Amino acid sequence: MIIDIVVPKAGESVTEADIASWMKEDGDFVNMDEIMLELETDKASLEIAAEAAGQLKILVLEGETVPVGAVIAQIDTSAAGTSAPKKAAAQVDPAPAPKVVAVAEKVVLAPSTSTSTGNERIPSPAAKKLIIENGISIQDINASGKGGRVTKQDVLNFLKQREIHQKIPSTVEHIEKEPEVAQVETLIETTTESRGVRVERMSRLRRTVAERLVEAQKTAAILTTFNEVDLSQVMNLRTQYKEMFKKKFDVNLGFMSFFTKAVCIALKDFPIINAQVDGNNILYHDYADIGVAVSTPKGLVVPVIRDAQDMSFCQIEKKILDLAIKGRNADLTPDEMSGGTFTITNGGTFGSMLSTPILNRPQSAILGMHNIVKRAVVVNDEIVIRPMMYLALSYDHRIIDGSGAVRFLVKIKECIEDPTRILLDI
Repeated sequence: MIIDIVVPKAGESVTEADIASWMKEDGDFVNMDEIMLELETDKASLEIAAEAAGQLKILVLEGETVPVGAVIAQIDTSAAGTSAPKKAAAQVDPAPAPKVVAVAEKVVLAPSTSTSTGNERIPSPAAKKLIIENGISIQDINASGKGGRVTKQDVLNFLKQREIHQKIPSTVEHIEKEPEVAQVETLIETTTESRGVRVERMSRLRRTVAERLVEAQKTAAILTTFNEVDLSQVMNLRTQYKEMFKKKFDVNLGFMSFFTKAVCIALKDFPIINAQVDGNNILYHDYADIGVAVSTPKGLVVPVIRDAQDMSFCQIEKKILDLAIKGRNADLTPDEMSGGTFTITNGGTFGSMLSTPILNRPQSAILGMHNIVKRAVVVNDEIVIRPMMYLALSYDHRIIDGSGAVRFLVKIKECIEDPTRILLDI
C-alpha cells in the first residue's frame, strides 16, 4: 500500500512551507513514527514523522516551497524492512553519459556518445523547468545540491554566466530580477572564494520576521518614549523570597513576572495601549494576551501568555519558562505564537542599555526592557547608588497620544518601584 505524506495545516494563516531538510534519503526504509523531514512555515518549524513503516520515496527536494496539503513523499508499506540499494562511491556505470531531452515538459536523461562519469545529476522541479525552457544540458551545470542535485539557483548561475560570455538571453519568465540585484549576486559569486564570503539562504522564519518588521515601519506611525526605573524594591523582594518561591513552586522568581503584572495593571488604566487599528475602527481588548519576545537559533519568535491579567506570579514564571524551552527546541506551535495584544521584549539579557523596539503588528505598543546598571541617582536630595533600568515604550501614534503613552510608562515605573501596588492592583 502507498501512503502519501502531505504538508499538514499549521494554522489558519499558514498556506505554504519550505522543505528545510530531509533526515532520510530517497529509497531509505523508515519505521513508524520515525522523523523523516523538517518543514519551515511562517510561524514555526515542524517535524514530520512516518505514519507507517516502509520504503520512502521523496517527491520534493530540500529548499523547495510547497503549499499546505501538497504530497511531498510516499511510503510503500509493502517494502517491509528493505531499502533501495545504494551505489558504492567508486562504482562507475558502463552506460554512456546522459544528455537532456525535453519531452512533454519532463527532463529525460538520454544516452549520448560520451563516457559516463558515474555522477548522476537530478534536477529539482524548479531547475527542471528552467532547463527545459532554455534548452541547456544538465551536464554543463555545476551542481551544489545534496547528493549532486541541481538546484534552481545552479541553473540561474549558469544562465547568468552564459549571458555574460556568450550574450545568449535566458528564458526566466517566472523570475523577475532588477539589474542591481543581479550585479550584487555576481559580486558575491566572484568574491566568495578569494575573500571568504559565505552566502546562506534565509530561513522562512527569518524572511517572515523581516517582512513583518518592514511592514510595521511602513504602516504605523511609530514613536518611542523612555523612562527609568529603580529596581531596588523588586530586587529586595527577590532576595528575601526567592528560595521559598523556588521551594514551593519549583520555578525561579524572575523579573519578567513583575513586569508582566505591572503591564497588566497599566493596560487596565490605559486600554488604548491594548487596542489595535482595524481599518477605520479601533479594536479594544478586555483581556491581556502578552507576547514575550524570545531569541532562538532560528530567529526571533514571540509566544503569547494568554489571559496574563488573571495569572499569579508562579503561573507567569512557569509559562515563560515553558515557552522559552519550546522556543529554543523549535517546539512552539502556531497557536502559541498567534494573537497577542501587547509585547514585552528584554534586550537587557544580552547587555542592551537602550533601544527603540519595533511594533509586533497588528499590536499598537511594545515595552522594551534593558540591562540593570548601578548608577548614582538623587533620592530625597541625596546621591545614592541604585540598580537602574531604562524602559522604552514604542507605540502607534495614530491611535495613542503621547500623554497616554507617557502616563502608561509612568504607571509601570510606579508598580515596579513599589511592588505593593501590584499586590493591591492599584
